[in-house]
Amino acid sequence: MKFFIDTANLAQIKEAQDLGVLDGVTTNPSLMAKEGIKGQENILKHYVDICNIVTGDVSAEVISTDFDGMVKEGEALAKLHPRIVVKIPMIKDGVKAIKYFTEKGIKTNCTLVFSAGQALLAAKAGATYMSPFIGRLDDVSTDGLNLIEDIRIIYDNYGYETEILAASVRHPMHIIECAKIGADVITAPLSAITALLKHPLTDIGLAQFLADAKK
Repeated sequence: MKFFIDTANLAQIKEAQDLGVLDGVTTNPSLMAKEGIKGQENILKHYVDICNIVTGDVSAEVISTDFDGMVKEGEALAKLHPRIVVKIPMIKDGVKAIKYFTEKGIKTNCTLVFSAGQALLAAKAGATYMSPFIGRLDDVSTDGLNLIEDIRIIYDNYGYETEILAASVRHPMHIIECAKIGADVITAPLSAITALLKHPLTDIGLAQFLADAKK
């Protein structure tokens, strides 16, 4: 399973990259704003800065919600760097845009997916990645992990190559469960990824090893 980090913070991206487990990055306008990055030129430069840190795909989201606008923005984003993946919302014109980009050989990430039907449309349009938001489903008392399971079955039934990118991952158990049910990718904050390192028995065992070494 691939690990993506969901942030626009360059220091966190570098930390995850240095850890040796990072496969890519996902970003969005909210994450850019959180880092104080404003203005189109600064945003585009920041995408390039991210691409220069990592060795995997970097999702960059369009703002437009109409077909022509998404195509114009997406083509501009794709030209920034070979690692850029154009992030497109799961709406009618978004599906059309994904099909357009697929035929042009431009990678896409279909975002804001909350149902198996939406996931099926994304795959049929040829999306490179499809992002179901499991944490947001959990927030409204719906099991987001069940959605991942359903999509996995559908994709396997028909051999769709679209990768399931579990998004809105909140904690390390989300990551483990996604791995168990066959998500291709998870995108999570750095805190959820590094939490996988921790176990009290590891700390106790290491302390004992070090104490024995001093004897």
